[in-house]
Amino acid sequence: MGLHRLTVKAKLLASFGLLAAIVVALSGFAILALDGANAHFIGFVDGVNARVMLVNRIRAAVDRRALAARNLVLATTAQERAFEKAEAERAHEEVHAGLAELETRLAAPGVTDKARQLGAEIRRIENAYGPVALDIVKLAAEGQREAANQKINAECKPLLDTLVKAVKVYAGYGAELSQRTLQEAEVRAAWLRSIVIGASVAAVMLAVGLGLVITRSLLKALGTEPAVLNEITRKISAGDLAPIPLAQAAPKGSVFESMVAMQQSLAGIVGAVRGAANAISVGSAQIAAGNVDLSSRTEEQASSLQQTVSTMEQLTATVRQNADNARQANTLSIDASAVAQKGSAEVGQVVATMGDISRESVKIGEITGIIESIAFQTNILALNAAVEAARAGEQGRGFAVVASEVRTLAQRSSSAAKDIKELIGASLEKITTGSGAAEQAGRTMQAVTLAVEKVTAIIHEITQASEEQTSGIEQISHAMGQMDQVTQHNAALVEQAAAASQSLEQQGRELDHAVASFRLA
Repeated sequence: MGLHRLTVKAKLLASFGLLAAIVVALSGFAILALDGANAHFIGFVDGVNARVMLVNRIRAAVDRRALAARNLVLATTAQERAFEKAEAERAHEEVHAGLAELETRLAAPGVTDKARQLGAEIRRIENAYGPVALDIVKLAAEGQREAANQKINAECKPLLDTLVKAVKVYAGYGAELSQRTLQEAEVRAAWLRSIVIGASVAAVMLAVGLGLVITRSLLKALGTEPAVLNEITRKISAGDLAPIPLAQAAPKGSVFESMVAMQQSLAGIVGAVRGAANAISVGSAQIAAGNVDLSSRTEEQASSLQQTVSTMEQLTATVRQNADNARQANTLSIDASAVAQKGSAEVGQVVATMGDISRESVKIGEITGIIESIAFQTNILALNAAVEAARAGEQGRGFAVVASEVRTLAQRSSSAAKDIKELIGASLEKITTGSGAAEQAGRTMQAVTLAVEKVTAIIHEITQASEEQTSGIEQISHAMGQMDQVTQHNAALVEQAAAASQSLEQQGRELDHAVASFRLA
């Protein structure tokens, strides 16, 4: 993707990111170079320089030991000899401690073979010279000056000269290594300096190049100088929408071209807004007048609805009372139906009883007929007995009396049976009449029961209808209440709409006034 297709943010981020990366790279390289130089310096200090200084300390200890041995030979008092002996022994210990440390340092990696050879040579000479020096110290401490002087001249001096020479050779070699290390450090520093300078120059040139490229890109994107754009923006913000000078020369796709297009678009929009503002003012005035009329009508409707709601509440109370009365009538009709059914059942029982009595009366009539037949036969038998008694004469007189009494009794029985039969007949007629009346009463009670049941059913239907009517009227009353609430809410909304329309009219006038501040030519 070309640089011209990147956004300004992307270009700046890419440029500063690249410069930051170069700075970071240079810093990292410098840090690595400093770390390397520091490592070389530490290696030099802890390596060559430390070994050279250690060898110099060994030489100083060797010199102190030789001087202490000579002074011990020349000492005249026991106190001087004791002091010089202790000094010689202390110097001897320092020599051997220094040699041990030197051997440890020479064993480290990176030490040259020559340095190890020179160190071994110093150790070899010291191994030969050290015992001689201690013998001289011992002889001198015992007061054998001549023997000590002879040993100094014969053995100590040549070995001491050889040891000092070996130490000087090592010190010279150490100085040579130090000089070589310094030269290498200077060469490395010059190389690093060249790299840093070259990279810095390249970074500066790259920064300048990127600055030129970004500047050209920004000028191309802006289309003109930022001051010109600032002046155009100031005029537009102040309401000056007059045509922009040199608008035809605006580069394609530039901010200048976009601002020219924005100015032209704003001019068209402001012109349209002016017309719309006038229309809004007129329309809002009409809306305000209509809302005032609508508010008045809505208030009248709300008042009518409130009266209707009050009437519906009264009607609801009346219908509810009718429903209660219908429920009570239904209860009474149910009780009457139960009583009628009970009376019908009792009349049925009376009819059944009258039937039973009629049947029993018939049986009694039949029995009375039998009694009458028996009385008739008894009368005939008594008559025959009386005839026979008459024939018998005196012997049959008593029997005739009995027969006469029996006949009289039979006649009375027959007469009583006839009376009973007549009474039973009369009773049967009355029973028949009563049974018919009871049956008629039973049929009448059944008719009454059916009528009561029909009345109960009708009253139940009336009760249900009254309850449904009550429920419907309550629903209507509830709906009317909701309509009243909605109407009141509508009245409030109409008032709000009236206020909003008035506010809209005011805002339309303010908008017209605000748009009038723009200058289009």
